[in-house]
Amino acid sequence: MRSLLLGLSLAAVAAAGGGGYWLGLGRPDLAVLAATLPFLADDIVSSPAPTTAAAAGTDASAEPPDVAAAAGPVAYYRDPDGKPFYSAGPTRTADGRDYVPVPVGSDGTAAAPEPANTATAAEAAARKVLYYRNPMGLPDTSPVPKKDSMGMDYIPVYNGPEEDAGIVRISPGRVQRTGVRTEVVERRSVSRPLRVPGVVELDERRISVVTTRADAFVEEVADVTTGGAVGKGAPLARLYSPEMAAAGAQLVIELKSGAPKAGGGARLRLENLDVPEAAIREIERTGKVPRSMVWTAPQDGVVLERSAVRGMMAKAGDVLFRLADISTVWVVADVPESQVADVRLGSAAAIIPTSRPGTTLEGVVDLVYPQVAAATRSVRVRIAVDNRDGLLLPGMYADVAIDGGSAAPVVAVPNEAILDSGSRRVVIFDRGEGRFEPRAVEVGTRGELFTEIAEGVAEGDRVVVGANFLIDAESNLKAALATLAAPAGEGEVRP
Repeated sequence: MRSLLLGLSLAAVAAAGGGGYWLGLGRPDLAVLAATLPFLADDIVSSPAPTTAAAAGTDASAEPPDVAAAAGPVAYYRDPDGKPFYSAGPTRTADGRDYVPVPVGSDGTAAAPEPANTATAAEAAARKVLYYRNPMGLPDTSPVPKKDSMGMDYIPVYNGPEEDAGIVRISPGRVQRTGVRTEVVERRSVSRPLRVPGVVELDERRISVVTTRADAFVEEVADVTTGGAVGKGAPLARLYSPEMAAAGAQLVIELKSGAPKAGGGARLRLENLDVPEAAIREIERTGKVPRSMVWTAPQDGVVLERSAVRGMMAKAGDVLFRLADISTVWVVADVPESQVADVRLGSAAAIIPTSRPGTTLEGVVDLVYPQVAAATRSVRVRIAVDNRDGLLLPGMYADVAIDGGSAAPVVAVPNEAILDSGSRRVVIFDRGEGRFEPRAVEVGTRGELFTEIAEGVAEGDRVVVGANFLIDAESNLKAALATLAAPAGEGEVRP
């Protein structure tokens, strides 16, 4: 890809200058191009100079004497008179004088780094060249070394297991310049908070009503109103019931006649009428039946409903008071159908009341309702929250963050290590010594920072987490070129 971009850039400059010369603004265009496109600097300074007559624009048998005298690789050639004319290869002026070679680094251009994605010279000598590919990425190959129309050498393609396996080589200098970062794969819990809206509701198990099991008259009502708090055993109303009074009189008779200790059938009848235990013990102690009896609160809580009115007659079963204990409440959240699989019983949840943005309460998921709402395609999730401070009130809205993801540690990589094209997910492995291998993987739960890898990565592997898209792009280019068939005969070029 870099060679392709370089070739296009050189072609454009050559077209503008004409005749193999480059026009500049007092500095060589190669240096300007290298400074403007730093990622092409390697190719700019390391591209081999053409030696053919067509590329040099003169007789190939007469090599300019300054070429041999140049120390190190030649970056470009400049006009011998210092005029702003430059050439990529050896050439001469109109009057036959040689252009002066400019070594790499002598004018501020970058020094030639180690070629990327190629083997070292020793490795290259020990391996067989299969064919040569176009340096600009064009779909043509050659069985023998050659140059393209701009004088650039075709790139050799070697045999060997690394090329077959798709391993990409990158020089240490380029790894540092491109910001390649790696990280060791570990087993960890993948956390993915689900942020959904919720509504505070009463715990159904903490609601109770105050009623009678016989017709009664309300003689007096305590100073209790709807919304007020009451404690367990606090008086609520005084009632008179003929049926309860008759049962109390029967208990007194049984006690005076030497009936069994428990009071016999009369006491049992009072208990069945739900007469308070304190009232029954008072009858047994005094031997008298009170005119009316006090009904008390069965639990701590707030008054949700007050129906008792002084002087009214309450039928058996009529609700006089409704109480609710709000020390523990429910927050019911609507989780999208696509994310409900990440919610587990016992998962921790953070509750932020909309009325108190800076307050966070902790809760636990204790039920996932077994039904999907047809209108919203969501599932109700119930979260039990300790509310002894009374910060949450029934009907209040809240923001809910449920701790989803995997509970047990799994093999996971940072999210940035995964290249997702939509149809495949790729992770770049660091094989050491500048070698990198792209590999397709199967992903599991995706969290805020890490993603579970179900297949393709093992604990202890080292993967690329920075600049991996550059390596993947180069790997794709290499794979595309590798699919080109090797030439079958001498001098044959095939796409």
